[in-house]
Amino acid sequence: MSRIEEPALGPEASRAEQPEGGLPLPDRIRALVEGELYGVLCTQGSEQPYGSLVAFSFAPDLSAAAFATPITTRKFQLLSACDRVSLVVDNRPQFGDDMTRIEAVTATGRAVRLEPGASFERWAERLLERHPYLDAFLAAPSTALFRIDVARFFHVERFQEVRQWIPAPPG
Repeated sequence: MSRIEEPALGPEASRAEQPEGGLPLPDRIRALVEGELYGVLCTQGSEQPYGSLVAFSFAPDLSAAAFATPITTRKFQLLSACDRVSLVVDNRPQFGDDMTRIEAVTATGRAVRLEPGASFERWAERLLERHPYLDAFLAAPSTALFRIDVARFFHVERFQEVRQWIPAPPG
């Protein structure tokens, strides 16, 4: 897999250093995406953005994530036309009464439809570990499974502190 070139925040925002008294950025991102079950998948088409709620699961190294969608949806049509996506995950439900504690992460990258085979089975299993109720949905011939190859993460906290992290390409 080759890296996706896309706009970034610049070299000063690319550090994954440990903030004072906190976890390193990759660990904070991992805690956030493992702590939330759903995110908003952002797609585009006909020069319009579109957001869809999805159940997701990330790889342990955060280099990729998976989600499923029916092939009869606008989401599927948009993904078929343009593979560039972002996935936004936040912890608003945990801190509804204190907006200064809310964190969000945006993973940007490319979505790849997985065809039946070893990769499909591995990602379906990973998605079902987090979302066992999707069993029949994933088995249906009318469902497509996608993997997002993550190019970078943007982590935001306190609404103005933005840091970027680029995961290592998968092994």
